[in-house]
Amino acid sequence: MSDPFDKLLVIDFETRWDSKEYTLSKMTTEEYIRDPRFKAFGLCFKPLDVNVPPQWVSHDDIQGWVDEQDWSRTAVLAHNAQFDIAILSWVYGAKPCFIFDSLSMARALRGVEVGNSLAKLADHYELPPKGNAVHSTNGLTDLSYEVEQELAEYCAHDVFLCEEIFVRLIKEVEGGFPVKELKLIDMTLRMFTNPVLELDEDMLREAIKDEKEKRETILAKIGVEETALASNDQFANVLIGLGCIPPKKISKTTGKEAYAFAKNDALFQALLNNDNEDVSIVCEARLKVKSTLERTRAQRFVDIAGRGTLPVPLNYYGAHTGRWSASKGSGLNLQNLKRGSFLRKAIQAPEGYTLVVCDLSQIEPRVLAYLAGSESLIQIFASGQDAYSRFGAQMFGIPNLTKESHPTLRQSAKSALLGCGYGMGWASFSAQLLTGFLGAPPTMYDKTFAKQLGVDKMYAHDFLSWETNMELLNNIPHTCKESELIIHCLAAKKIIDKYRDAAHNVTDLWEMCNHLIQLSLVGGKDFEYKCLTFSKERIILPNGLALRYPNLTGSADVKGRVQWSYGDDNKKLYGGKIVENVVQAVARCVMTDGMLRIQKRYSCVLTVHDEVVCLVPEDEAIEAEQWVLEQMIEEPKYMKGIPLGAETGCNKRYGEAK
Repeated sequence: MSDPFDKLLVIDFETRWDSKEYTLSKMTTEEYIRDPRFKAFGLCFKPLDVNVPPQWVSHDDIQGWVDEQDWSRTAVLAHNAQFDIAILSWVYGAKPCFIFDSLSMARALRGVEVGNSLAKLADHYELPPKGNAVHSTNGLTDLSYEVEQELAEYCAHDVFLCEEIFVRLIKEVEGGFPVKELKLIDMTLRMFTNPVLELDEDMLREAIKDEKEKRETILAKIGVEETALASNDQFANVLIGLGCIPPKKISKTTGKEAYAFAKNDALFQALLNNDNEDVSIVCEARLKVKSTLERTRAQRFVDIAGRGTLPVPLNYYGAHTGRWSASKGSGLNLQNLKRGSFLRKAIQAPEGYTLVVCDLSQIEPRVLAYLAGSESLIQIFASGQDAYSRFGAQMFGIPNLTKESHPTLRQSAKSALLGCGYGMGWASFSAQLLTGFLGAPPTMYDKTFAKQLGVDKMYAHDFLSWETNMELLNNIPHTCKESELIIHCLAAKKIIDKYRDAAHNVTDLWEMCNHLIQLSLVGGKDFEYKCLTFSKERIILPNGLALRYPNLTGSADVKGRVQWSYGDDNKKLYGGKIVENVVQAVARCVMTDGMLRIQKRYSCVLTVHDEVVCLVPEDEAIEAEQWVLEQMIEEPKYMKGIPLGAETGCNKRYGEAK
């Protein structure tokens, strides 16, 4: 890229800490840096690729050093730059013009499972090991000359390691680490280190109060203490007292019988929808007592509001497919705030600005349709009409099917289109329907619906004749009669069958990817397919990075079929899983391309899955909303003909934008 800077400094801060009470192992980065006890003992810096030793700047001289730099033309490199640049920005007021982070780069190139600390990377690249002098500063507020000299040497070595690791990471990708990805790292770090989103403290406090009152009202209504609902054994006794047998399951962790009281347990979901109102209410109360997540988040939001604006803690390349994840130890996962929740509404733009929110519509099914070469699916998305109804009409052979005329069929088509493109079997589909598939309400198909799908005696006979089918069926948690479960599973399997018939190009893609495991990922034969290149233990993506499958090995199952696995934890790999991985990874490329186009004009201040939140001046809101939409649905050069769609909204508050 044409460098937006004149010099690039490698830096590392050393700060006060106390293992008993003031440490990052017990506090978030935001809490730690904004705490009154925070103190930078010093920092080391050196210009990248300049043959000079790192220089130490002691505590009293840091602000003077910062003020001497022209940050409008100075970039910074650090390992875990979220920490060091937050100090530079929040404490000393410096805003580097570009941020590099060797930790983020390592995640993209080495994976998120292997560990990418400075110490581990030094060992991986056979560099001198990271030191441990920092331990001598535990509990200190001021340093003696000798301790500071020791710490300065330790810090200088970390700067050396960071630079050496960075240089090696750059060279690991043919042609260098992708410029687009470097820009995404910079964008992600700015969301945290240069926070602009504000929190409505009054709204948060009022919501916490209301939630407490609602919880206490429910408890008073049923005459049960909160402690009785928090304990599994006591809650079981409460259910028994209401004439209800507590549901149980076999724990996947221990292999022993345990209460099925988890929110996602099908048996507990059934109790929530029980005909006995008292049982339903007590289960709802149980959820309110046990679900402390929202209360904890709300209080954390209140605490942050008292300290300043909201830093957005995201890990660039937090998942195998490149998607963002919540920063570990941040205490906040902004990736799963419930739509319509008061937490979303409490996030707002600063004075004079508003938020434009843009969400890519059905991006994964669209990418899947393109990669599979399914013209019928592509035409459905290109039509701009209700994709689920159009696919339902095709899938079930009912012309003019709509949400109003056939609501259950339309919902089934939606579930299939969104969830069945990666080789999902009927048993998994059946179980997920019972607990609520992809956020939908729990569903159990009945005999009438099964007949509507075309389930007849012959179909049922063939299904029940397979011993494997009965084993899978018996392992599905349920509260219904066995006959009702069989009908539900027959209907679910029929939907899977109809999806595969309607989307045969997708099943062909599964088979192709399954074949390429042996040919390319194991055998090493390069194979180009559309915007992907299959190679030895990796699939190269349009952004120049790759999905990696290290230590890929095969073994025969009881029927002699080859089963593939990879990585130190032997993750299973098969055609459907590869399709899922590449679809999610390519969808992420489409998403981030749009974000980078937006970033040239407006700041992207938050991203959640397939959604981006942009900060725009209030007087540009209407124009900006349309412009942002255009950037997000621009056809990628590497996916000619793919029809993209998106929804936008605009509001001062994030939770009310769309």
